[in-house]
Amino acid sequence: MQKFVPVLLLAALFSCKPHFPARDTWTVYNGSPDAQKYSSLAQIDTSNVAALRPLWTYHTGDADTAAHSEIQCNPLIIDSTLYATTPQLKLIALEALTGKRIWQFNPFDSATTPTAIRSKLFQNTCRGITYWTDGKAKHIYYTVGPLLLCVNAATGRLEPGFGQDGAVDLHQGLGARAQDLFVTASTAGMVYKDLLIMGCRVSENAAAAPGYIRAYDLRTGAIRWTFHTIPQPGEPGYETWDDSTAYAHIGGANVWSGFSLDEERGLLFCPVGSPAFDFYGGKRHGSGLYGNCLLALDAATGKHVWHFQGIHHDVWDRDFPNPPVLLTIHKDGKPIDVAVQTTKTGFIFVLERATGKPVYPVEETKVDDQSTLEGEKLWPTQPTSSTPKPFVRQHFSPEELNPLLSDSEYAQVKRRLDTLQYGSPFLPPSTRGTVVLPGFDGGAEWGGPAADPNTGMLYLNANEMAWVLTMTPAPKAATHEDFAHAGARLYRSNCMACHGPDRKGAGNYPSLINVNKKYNLSSFLHLVNTGRRMMPAFSQLDAETQKAIASYILELPDLQKQPFSKPAAPPDPFQELPYTFTGYNKFLSKSGAPALRPPWGTLSAIDLNTGQYAWQVPLGEDGRYPGRHTGTENYGAPVATAGGLLFIGATRDSMFRAFSQRTGKVLWETRLPAPAFATPAVAAIGGRQYVFIACGGGKLHLPSNDVYMAFALPQK
Repeated sequence: MQKFVPVLLLAALFSCKPHFPARDTWTVYNGSPDAQKYSSLAQIDTSNVAALRPLWTYHTGDADTAAHSEIQCNPLIIDSTLYATTPQLKLIALEALTGKRIWQFNPFDSATTPTAIRSKLFQNTCRGITYWTDGKAKHIYYTVGPLLLCVNAATGRLEPGFGQDGAVDLHQGLGARAQDLFVTASTAGMVYKDLLIMGCRVSENAAAAPGYIRAYDLRTGAIRWTFHTIPQPGEPGYETWDDSTAYAHIGGANVWSGFSLDEERGLLFCPVGSPAFDFYGGKRHGSGLYGNCLLALDAATGKHVWHFQGIHHDVWDRDFPNPPVLLTIHKDGKPIDVAVQTTKTGFIFVLERATGKPVYPVEETKVDDQSTLEGEKLWPTQPTSSTPKPFVRQHFSPEELNPLLSDSEYAQVKRRLDTLQYGSPFLPPSTRGTVVLPGFDGGAEWGGPAADPNTGMLYLNANEMAWVLTMTPAPKAATHEDFAHAGARLYRSNCMACHGPDRKGAGNYPSLINVNKKYNLSSFLHLVNTGRRMMPAFSQLDAETQKAIASYILELPDLQKQPFSKPAAPPDPFQELPYTFTGYNKFLSKSGAPALRPPWGTLSAIDLNTGQYAWQVPLGEDGRYPGRHTGTENYGAPVATAGGLLFIGATRDSMFRAFSQRTGKVLWETRLPAPAFATPAVAAIGGRQYVFIACGGGKLHLPSNDVYMAFALPQK
């Protein structure tokens, strides 16, 4: 693995005395509003971390092994209490010193939650929660299904004065067409004064709600301001959409990964996702603001301050995947307050915080804009940055094929490569198939980097995995169809993107083979209308369409024989796309090994003062090739400490590790009960330093678990 030599002397950097306020608590998602994931605690350091031991283990008791449940929650530690969520979205409060449960709130329980709230709920991913207090009231906010809930942090009960009986529907404020569409939130909101600012997760298909940013009154739940991420007539950015009515039909452009906040300036930083549909833009020509933008807004009013667009007219699902890190660097001897945005493509954009001006050059690079898809009109240039250098490989070639494969499997992936488009990271999607590198899961992912504010060092974990993007003409309806033929056609239009053309699943999405052993028609239709975790709701589909899809997936022969009646009302023509895609398919050998040579996961240290790398090492061990240091796909983030350490789980090998910030060497590791696809939390309680982590597994088709753990040094 290539090692990078730092320009500045690292020993001098690490000898600097901290000059920032102490950060010995973990009361905000990502550790602090600036998303640095940094702790000023140094009781655990490079000299003694080898003695770190488990202190307690808590089982939530509600892992859903059949549905591959996960725990991605970054817990909060407040006044010696740990707050977090469970696999099935219960909110828990634990004694942080012992792991003993104080209270548990179950939003699906009729004893604690009104029927009007429970009827709207479904299981979704939760990566973090929000805490607020005015010195008297203490509230926890988190999202279950489409509802933002407010829970009393002392009692574990809903706060009836917030919204309607303690809940606000995130559909509110998105417009009439969004009311039957999928909306939830997987990440914590941001508190600014008396506001709770929220993003949302929406569908990535053509029938997607718009991803407007909204600020709510912390006490009442009333909407105080809204920012239209798809500009409406008269708003700046409206002119970047060629079709003047696109705003009324296009969805997405949502902030799904959370925010960072410059409290002193009152600036909110919003990493905006891609407009929908992800892979075909023939109905949304133009550069498409504010899709794929880092937005800086006035946190008090929601007014636009500046924006930086990282992808123009995105057709690769390369939305900004995490909030930018805010810190101060010293370039050419001058301090500069910056926002550092890491990306799925592997570029790092270092921007002046007050203006959005790039600190290191960003060029508009000409790309292949000649699409073979009917109606598509790609943008001719894309922003690229050479400093810092991309942290992952971006160009696929035959030299990147995995040499660890057997001769027969190597020949197999080489033959397949010969049938695909490959090379540039901005090749147009096609019906032939295009190798996407880095893949759909990054590059950088939702965990985001950590940073040391004293040194200007950035620590970033990343994925390197080749995927294949293949477009296919959308199936056409026949004049007369039975449920069998209509179901197969409608499956291809609505479900194939995640579950594959053969229903065997793709990427992180499960197989639907034999799903009829788990669901009957009634329970399946309920799932279609509510969604669950990664699966969005499809309540916008009419009942006849839902039944046709059910007849195909559940293999119901009696229903399949019945004639299918087309919906009386025509669908929105903007949602009738000429193409869909065949799913999130990794480029793998027949045995399931990556076609790409390792490493498949890395951890890097980058000196932002100079833009140079200090080191880069593989992160995790895949297990197929012992001793090869392959790295693995990873989800979650590192935490940097003043003790010179980086704590990170994130890998599929179930290990929790502490790296040296100076060298990238593993100084401590322990095996967890399940992979920790989550960001740790570091806090001091009673003068003792603790490290907390969720071990939920479930992702990458791995077994699920229900564990939170705490680690500390032995007491003398």
